[in-house]
Amino acid sequence: MQPPRPPTRRTNAVTALAGFVQSTHLHEIDPEARQVVRTMIATVLGTTVAGAAEDGCRELRALLLEQGGTPQATSLVYGDHLPAASAALLNGVMARALDYCDAMAPGLHLGSSLIPAALAAAELRGGISGADLVTAIAVGAEVGSRLNLTEALYDGLDPTGVVAPIAATATAGRILGLSTDQLVMALGLAFNRAGGSFQSNVDGSLAVRLIQGWAAEAGVTCALWAQRGFTGPRRFLDGVYGYAHLYGRDQVDTTALVKDLGHRYALTGMMFKKFPSCGLSQAVTELALQAHRSGISADEVDRVEVVLPPYAYRLVGHPFAPGANPRVDAQFSAQFCVANALLHGSSKLEHFTSAAVTSSKATAELAARVHVTADPALDARGHSAADLIVITRGSRHSFGLDIAPGFPGNALSPEDHDRRFRDCLAAAAYPLSDSQAGRLAESLQNLEDLPSATGMIADLISLDAR
Repeated sequence: MQPPRPPTRRTNAVTALAGFVQSTHLHEIDPEARQVVRTMIATVLGTTVAGAAEDGCRELRALLLEQGGTPQATSLVYGDHLPAASAALLNGVMARALDYCDAMAPGLHLGSSLIPAALAAAELRGGISGADLVTAIAVGAEVGSRLNLTEALYDGLDPTGVVAPIAATATAGRILGLSTDQLVMALGLAFNRAGGSFQSNVDGSLAVRLIQGWAAEAGVTCALWAQRGFTGPRRFLDGVYGYAHLYGRDQVDTTALVKDLGHRYALTGMMFKKFPSCGLSQAVTELALQAHRSGISADEVDRVEVVLPPYAYRLVGHPFAPGANPRVDAQFSAQFCVANALLHGSSKLEHFTSAAVTSSKATAELAARVHVTADPALDARGHSAADLIVITRGSRHSFGLDIAPGFPGNALSPEDHDRRFRDCLAAAAYPLSDSQAGRLAESLQNLEDLPSATGMIADLISLDAR
């Protein structure tokens, strides 16, 4: 038998990543990063409650109940007892259904996979403290943030489908107490579950939210597989067919992925949405609202010109045409988002319901007068940059933004975060009671001091959904 090959410098990057996940303590995490994680948790729990009755969620729930299995974890809102992986899947789909959760340029959604995976793993383990929950989500989010790639490297791949399974596995593996070597195996298994295309978004399909649930499910499943002895590729980062080659296109130095690990937190680059639509529609929505506040009335608009960077244009620049899933079509349409904001002077969850999207002739007529183009020059201004020109009878009004609200460099206020959370609770088809909402808000405010993080679950189950 040949002696084992000594680990290379690049292989050590995998061990460093797994060691960080396994051994990091809450007090070692940067305070700003901890605040981002707490905001992620509040955001995702709010969007889960609000999204529980959206297209596909009830159907998925029925399917999972039919499939059955050992009751290990809880579906939020509904309160079903499901296998842990199934609970993570359903909760992840509900969390992403409104597309109002956290994200990271150029399109990675982490919280809606990490938090469902964390809660399912926590119940499977028998409960964890709030401090342990924050820690596990933080290390998973940091793994995901460091693996996040550029627009050019993704080139149409869904960043959530590529990265979130690995990040969710880090979170679940931490909670389930995997050793460093088991975590290496689990992360390698999750690498083999990576995939997904932005064509799901462009076509307005429910696969957008399902991919999010798959990532949460994979996090729990891969951690359990590794715990039972299944092995994954140890060199999943730098191997000949590893992450750096397949997704990084041989342009990613894996040693750089772990540089300053535990000292510099990439997860602080997270963005939070001000409006309930795609992250790349946030800037044009804000500009349309600026136009509305300036006194421009929708009925005097002859034409609106929207200019986006090419990447954003490919995702949200196509003509608005509501199909089988009107909410998704509207969420990923710059035309709709601009027309809606100009008409209503706001952008709220109520504007994106299927009924609202399909029944408003005024929105559809105005959207037809919104013309979207791509300009590579905007890339130099920023990932979320946008220009908007409103042409009225005899006048031309120009608005521009380099950084959309909620992105790093243009952070939302605490009031913005609170408004989003309360809007989500208010929009829920299966609402929480006032006492549940009050206790949940208090738990989130004192999250790191909670003796039992899973104690929040009772306040996330609606009596109206049972």
